[in-house]
Amino acid sequence: MCGIAGLISLNPERRVGAMLKSVEHRGYDDEGVWSSAPFDEEGRRACLGHRRLAIIDTSSAGHQPMASADGRFTVTFNGEIYNYRELRRRLEGLGHEFRTDADTEVMLEAFAEWGVAGALRHLNGMFAFAVWDEREKTLTLARDRLGIKPLFYAEVKNEEGESFVFASEAKGVLASGLVKAELDLEGLNQQLTFLWTPDPHTLFKGIRRLPPAHVLTWRAGVTDVREWWDVSFDEIEEGKGEEWWRERLLETLERVVGMEMVADVPLGSFLSGGVDSSVVTALMAKRGGGRRVSTYTVGIEEDDLRFDIIPSDVPWARKVGQLLDADYHETMLRPDVATLLPLLVRHLEMPVIDMAISSYLVSREARETLTVMLSGMGGDEVFAGYPRQVAMSLAGALDPLPTALRRPAMRAVAGALPGGRPGRLTAPLRNAKKFAKSAALDFESRYMGFGTYFTDEAKQRLYTEETSEGVGAADAYYLHRRYFARCKQAAPLNRLLYVDMKTFLPCLNLDYTDRTSMAATLEVRVPLLNHELVELAARMPPRLKLRGLRRKYILKKAAEGLLPRDVVWRRKAGFGAPIRAWLRGPLRPLVDELLSEDVVKSRGLFRPEEVRRVVEANLSGREDFNLQVLQLLTLEMWQREFLDT
Repeated sequence: MCGIAGLISLNPERRVGAMLKSVEHRGYDDEGVWSSAPFDEEGRRACLGHRRLAIIDTSSAGHQPMASADGRFTVTFNGEIYNYRELRRRLEGLGHEFRTDADTEVMLEAFAEWGVAGALRHLNGMFAFAVWDEREKTLTLARDRLGIKPLFYAEVKNEEGESFVFASEAKGVLASGLVKAELDLEGLNQQLTFLWTPDPHTLFKGIRRLPPAHVLTWRAGVTDVREWWDVSFDEIEEGKGEEWWRERLLETLERVVGMEMVADVPLGSFLSGGVDSSVVTALMAKRGGGRRVSTYTVGIEEDDLRFDIIPSDVPWARKVGQLLDADYHETMLRPDVATLLPLLVRHLEMPVIDMAISSYLVSREARETLTVMLSGMGGDEVFAGYPRQVAMSLAGALDPLPTALRRPAMRAVAGALPGGRPGRLTAPLRNAKKFAKSAALDFESRYMGFGTYFTDEAKQRLYTEETSEGVGAADAYYLHRRYFARCKQAAPLNRLLYVDMKTFLPCLNLDYTDRTSMAATLEVRVPLLNHELVELAARMPPRLKLRGLRRKYILKKAAEGLLPRDVVWRRKAGFGAPIRAWLRGPLRPLVDELLSEDVVKSRGLFRPEEVRRVVEANLSGREDFNLQVLQLLTLEMWQREFLDT
C-alpha cells in the first residue's frame, strides 16, 4: 500500500516533491521520483512519484517508480496483486526473467507481454497505478475492478501550456500548484444528497476521481477514459440447488481469503462480531497454520447508544474472539471528537460520515502492532445485507394501490412519526419514518430515496439564491439513473446491487476505509470484494441472497460450517459512531459556533434560518437530521481546511 503522484508538464520535478509530501502518510518506508526525457516540442516530460509502505518484498529491490526489464514501461503503483506468484510462473514460462520478489515487477512484465489493457484482465488485486509507455509516449492510469484504491486527476491549461496531474488523493493534485482549491457546486449538490459524491465528481472544481474498473490514457494532450471490466448478472445459473451454491461459495471464500493473506509483514483482521468479519476471521484462523489471528474491535459506550439505532457489537465480537482463540484487542469510543473531526476532514477531503470516525480509531489502534488488516466490508453489497433492500421488497406491496392514494397516505405517515427521540422505540420509529418517505415512489426513485439525506426540496430551502443559480438544473441522481438503465434487464434485487456496487460502495464505503486506514499508515484488504467472489455471486439466483426477510441468506448458510448459528443469524448492528449522542453533548458547542448565523451568512452558500431550523428540529427529536447536521458542520471545516488557506 502506497501513495502515488505525478504529472506531465514543463519542469515537473519542482512540483512533484510537494505532491509526495502531501501523501507521505500513505507510506513512510521509501520515496522515489522518476522523469522521462522531453518528448514533445514544448519540452514537457512525464514525472512519476512514489511513497512506499513495504508489504511484499520489503527490501530495497521493491523501490518505485520501477521500470520494466526492456525499459519500455515505468510504473508507480499503489495496491497489491494477490495472484502475482501464479502470474510470475506463467511469465517465466514465456521467457521473462525477474530481478525481485515484488508484485510490481510481475505487473510490469505482464504489461510487456500483454500490453496494459491485456494485463489488467490477468490481475487479481486492489490497485491504482500510473504507467508511462516510453515507446508510445503515453501515460495510462487505471483502477481496480471495485474501486478499492483511489486515484484523482486534473487537466490544466495555464500560461505554461497544457499539463496533466494525478495523485492518490486530491490534496496531492492541489499540492502541484497547478490547480486552485475551489468548491464545485455540482459536487456539493451531490454531497448533500447522498453524503458523498459519485465518481467522477469531487467537491473540488476541476479535480476528478477515476471511476472503478476504468483506464485513462493521455497521449499528446488528449485524454480518453474507458471501462475495462463490469460485473454481469446476465448468466444466472438456475437449476443448481442451495447446497451446491453453499459449497461453491465456501470454496471460493477459502481461496480468496488465503490469497489475500499473502504478506511479508504482520497481518490481522477487524472483528465486529457480525457474519462478514467473523467469516473472514474464521477462515484466516483455519489457514493460519496454528498461529492466532490478531483481531481489533471498536465499541460504543452504553450511554451513547440511547440515541442510536444499533445494538452494541462488542459482546458478539468478544464471543467470536474467544471461539476462534484470537489475539483479541478492543477499543471503546472515547475520542476528543471536536479535535478529531478536523483531522478526519483533512484526510477524507470531504465532510465526515459517522463510520469514518470508528474506522480511523480502530485503524490507529491496529497499526500499533500490525501493518495489514483484512476487513469484512463488501458482504452487504455483494449478498444483499442492507435493510433498504428488504424495505424495497416490502414497499413493492404498495404498488397495486393507486398513486393518488398511496403517496398522500405515506406522506402523512412520515409527517406524523417522530424521528430522533431516545428510548426503546428509537430504531423502529426512525426506520418507519424513513420508509414512509420513499415507499410510495416508483422503483428507482424509491431506492434512491432510501439513500437520500437532503431531498431536492430540502436543498432548495437550504440554498441561497446564488447557490441555486450555480447548481441550476443539475440532477444529483443522473449517474444512479444511468446505472439503473444499464442493468434494466436484470432481476430487481440485482439492479439494486449493481447500482450500489457502482456508487455507494466505491464512493463512500471503500473511500472512507482507504482514507482512514491510510491516515494511520495501515493497509486494509477486503476479500469479500475479490472479483472472483463478486462474479460468483452475480451468477447466483437472487432468492439465495435475499430470502423473505433474511438478508445475505447464502453467505450465512455457508458460514454455518464455520461459526455457531447464533453468531451467524444475529441481528445486524452496523458500523458507525454515536453521532446522535455527540451532537447533543461534546459537539453541541461546535455546532453553535461553526453553524452560527454569522458564519453561515459569510459563506453565502446556505440560508442561516434554514440551517438553524435543521439543527433545532434535530435537537428536539422531531426529525432525525443527525447526519445532515454532521455534514453541515464538517462542510464548514472542509472549507476552512481547503478553501481558506
